[in-house]
Amino acid sequence: MSKDSFKTDIIIPVYKPGEEFLRLVERLLPESEYIEKLIIINTEEELMPHELYLKLKAMGEADASPLFGKLKIIHIKKADFDHAATRRMGVSYSNAEFFIFMTDDALPYDDRLIRELLRPFCNENIALSYARQLPREGCREAERFTRAFNYPPESRIKTEKDLESLGIKAFFASDVCCAYRRSTYDRLGGLTDHAIFNEDMIYARKVIDSGYGISYTASAKVIHSHNYGPMEQFKRNFDLGLSQAEHGEVFGGIRSEGEGIRLVKSTALHLLKTGRPLGLIGLFFSSAAKYSGYIAGKNYRRLPKSLIRAFTGNRTYVDKYITGP
Repeated sequence: MSKDSFKTDIIIPVYKPGEEFLRLVERLLPESEYIEKLIIINTEEELMPHELYLKLKAMGEADASPLFGKLKIIHIKKADFDHAATRRMGVSYSNAEFFIFMTDDALPYDDRLIRELLRPFCNENIALSYARQLPREGCREAERFTRAFNYPPESRIKTEKDLESLGIKAFFASDVCCAYRRSTYDRLGGLTDHAIFNEDMIYARKVIDSGYGISYTASAKVIHSHNYGPMEQFKRNFDLGLSQAEHGEVFGGIRSEGEGIRLVKSTALHLLKTGRPLGLIGLFFSSAAKYSGYIAGKNYRRLPKSLIRAFTGNRTYVDKYITGP
C-alpha cells in the first residue's frame, strides 16, 4: 500500500484534554508519514492546559518533529460543539482523499493503526473503515465483554444486502476511530448538519443505501472503553434514543432493542460461565438504566422540555434544537 496514495488527515474533537490525549498523539507519530494534517478541534480555549498546548504546538513547529507543519489547533465555544457539525467543520480544513475521525480518549493499540484502517480502501467501493475497540486496564468485566461483542476479532465488509440479516448492525460504525473516503463523503453530502448522537451511523446508513460498503477492520485497533455508572448510562442512552427518534428516515423500521437484549443475555451468560455471579447485580442496574434511558429518548416528544434537559447529557443541543410538547 503506497503511503502517497493513502495520505490522510486526522480530525479529533477534544474537551478538557490531558496527558492521555498527549499519549494518543505520541502513539500516532510512528505513522506520521501517512498523515497530511492532524486537526484538533478544542472546546473552550481556556480548558486546554497551557503546558499541553505548548507541547502540541512544539510538535507542529519543531523542524525535527514528525508532525512539523502538519498540526492545526482550532478553538470553539462549548455552545458551538455538536457531534455532527463540529466534525463537519473539521472536514472543511481537510484536503486529503481520506480522513480519520477519532475521539480524544481512543489510544492507538500499536503502530499500525492508520495503515490497517486505510487498507480496505484498496477496494474502490469501500466508503468507511472503522477500528476494533479493545478494553482498558481496569475495565469492568461486563464492559470488557461488550467490547468483544460489538468489536469481534474478525473483520467483515457490510453492504445493503446485509440489512435484512444484520438489521441495525449493518450500518453500525463508530467515530471513536473511523476512516472516510472523501470523494464519497462529498458525493453523499457528508455528515448530517447536527446530531446529539449517532452522527456516524446516520452517515453510514447513507453509505449502505447508496450501494457502498462499510469495512469493520479488526486489524486496526484502539484502546477505548468506559466504566459508566447507571446515571451516565441513562443519559447516554436517552441521547441515543432521541437521535433515533429525530432521524426516523435512518432508524425507522429497524428495531435496535433486539440487539440490546441479545447483548444483555450474552453478558449474563458470560458472567455466570466465568464465575462472576455478583456481576449480574451491576448488569441488572446498568441494563435497566440503558433501557429506560433509551425508551425515554425515543419518546422525547412526549416529555416536557424540563425533563428532556434533566435526562440529556447534552443540554446545549437540547436548548438549541429541541422543543417540548
